[in-house]
Amino acid sequence: MAGTRPIPKPLWKAAALSGMASYLDAGLIVSISVNLAIYRDSYDMGVWMAGAISAIVTGCIAVGSLVGGRLADLFGRRRVYNWDIFCFALGAIVITLAPDDITLLTGVLIAGLAAGADLPTSLAVVSDAAPSWARGRLVAFTQVMWMLGIAVAIFLGFVLSTTGMTGARLITGQLAVAALVTWALRSRLKLSDEQDTEEKTAAAPPGSALKNIRTRAALLPMTATFVFYVTWGLGANTFGQFGTYLLVTVSDASQSLATGINLAFIPIGVLLTFAFVRVADTPWRDRLFHVAAVVQILAFVIASLTAGALVGMLVFFVLYQLSNPFAGEANYKVWSQLTLPADTRGTTQGLTYALARGVFAVAAFFTPALADYSPAVLLWTITACMTAAAFAGVFIIRVLVPRATGAAQDRADLRVPST
Repeated sequence: MAGTRPIPKPLWKAAALSGMASYLDAGLIVSISVNLAIYRDSYDMGVWMAGAISAIVTGCIAVGSLVGGRLADLFGRRRVYNWDIFCFALGAIVITLAPDDITLLTGVLIAGLAAGADLPTSLAVVSDAAPSWARGRLVAFTQVMWMLGIAVAIFLGFVLSTTGMTGARLITGQLAVAALVTWALRSRLKLSDEQDTEEKTAAAPPGSALKNIRTRAALLPMTATFVFYVTWGLGANTFGQFGTYLLVTVSDASQSLATGINLAFIPIGVLLTFAFVRVADTPWRDRLFHVAAVVQILAFVIASLTAGALVGMLVFFVLYQLSNPFAGEANYKVWSQLTLPADTRGTTQGLTYALARGVFAVAAFFTPALADYSPAVLLWTITACMTAAAFAGVFIIRVLVPRATGAAQDRADLRVPST
């Protein structure tokens, strides 16, 4: 059975180093969320400035995804793969040491652009390195790293919740250290046929990747995965960026209780994400989506009916953590790599990331004000988005994945040695 065939350790190493893009992406977004109330008090921010910070980090990730994915397909995925992580480290250092809100925004700009550039590039690298029978598990493993990025940021936020700006600096400081270590390890990662691949990429006509995107083989899966990701992500991104903020400002929880609630439910998500990895190359991946999507919608319905009351939010977090690993971003990553043409994966997924994150950025700007006006309106809007995502996911499963089954056997242009 393909889903149980052992995967060589070098491939897991490549997946882990590529997954650091997801770790840092999630860590950056959640650390801003965890620290947002602290930044607000320290820098005397209003609700619009708080929204602007969240919008900027999301918007920069969007722009970085678009530019980074394109550059990777033009000049070599490995080259971009190595240097965008270093740029992220520089941005995280600026955020950590920022003495005022202007410097903070500068650091967010740098780190956000770099994080965005690394997302499609790293997924393309691990997908290229993976044989078809292991691609689902290896790509899905990057979602484990995404969950760990959330877990570490929330854990540190809980432990350091009473330390003010000192704790905020430590939370973002660990991202800088993690990025520097990853940069050093990626620089030594050996990918066979690397020279041939870089030469072929550099020799390709500059407009060839863009021309290939306009074909039906690329447009249909790109559009479908985008619709799924943008509708699902509006809910996930709102709670990723504003989960702690909403618990404090809407549910009347303290900073310590809010971060504690987030932290308590994170282990469930991490364990179930590991479970998703185990089934990512089997039919159970798509079978479980149907059940999880329904549970996920139910979670948001309960949060909406209670208008963000603390008890309702507790029930929401339980159901959301149970369902999200099987009906969320991990599915988007795997479906994208399975259905998008191999020669344009960086550009096409970078485009879907960019467009979706652009929408998230606009939504993030208005979220604090909308939550202040009516938590119920905010939550019902998210519920509608989650319902749309479920329908998009069903279309991908029933139409696009079966079509891509044969094409999934394409040979990778990058290979990690199996011994």
